[in-house]
Amino acid sequence: MRMDPDPCVKGNKNHNDSPEHTQEEKQKRPCDIFCVRFLFAGLLESSMRLKPHEAQNYRKKALWVSWVSIVVTLILAVAAFTVSFMRHSASAFGFAFDATLDVMSSAIVLWRYSNAAAVHSAHREYIACVILGIVFILSSLCILGKAIHDLATRMPPEVDDFLYSVSIVSGLSCAVLAVAKFMLGKKLTSRALITDGFNSMVGAIMGFSILISAEVFKQHPDVWFLDGSIGVLIGLIILAYGVKLLKDMVPRVRQTRNYERFE
Repeated sequence: MRMDPDPCVKGNKNHNDSPEHTQEEKQKRPCDIFCVRFLFAGLLESSMRLKPHEAQNYRKKALWVSWVSIVVTLILAVAAFTVSFMRHSASAFGFAFDATLDVMSSAIVLWRYSNAAAVHSAHREYIACVILGIVFILSSLCILGKAIHDLATRMPPEVDDFLYSVSIVSGLSCAVLAVAKFMLGKKLTSRALITDGFNSMVGAIMGFSILISAEVFKQHPDVWFLDGSIGVLIGLIILAYGVKLLKDMVPRVRQTRNYERFE
């Protein structure tokens, strides 16, 4: 006895294999992919990792850390500039400029998270990073100029207890701030916060480098160039980071410019 195929299965098979249906699916898929990209391209990865209340909690913590960073690094910048001009220390001048940069970068992070609705905004994030990159480059040029001038004029640093005190307080304070910013930056997937943390980490290294170069000069006066060399090295690191930040973020600002209009 001959059995005919199930008309339902036959119908489904013909429907799925029909050229018209295949063509229709091909036309729909690019649209679906575009819609998914359109929805998520303007958001950071944190939008899929964090619940709304968690994101707002971390945002508030980022604001608090930024305010504390501004107050602490502003005090350290004034102290370091004083040490730099009184003791002719290129490292102290470099740290003072880095502390000033830390104040500005923390202010940029404050702007970045001032809008609660834009906590996951990729466009706002990338704009903050571009501004940070420009500030990094300008600051690095000032640090390099001072350090190279001190090396060219063979100006040795003057060592005293005030220099030691500023170095230790600066190094410890910036190290604590760097850890807090790195942790929050990882949670919020924020390149701006991580960049701010990087700047604080550089400040911590420079704070301790003032102590090291001063102690080395005290024991070996012929190594007078160590202080200026550290200033040049730090200046180059900040310059390279600033250039890379601009290279990475400027195209992303352009890519997400249209998405920001729909927020």
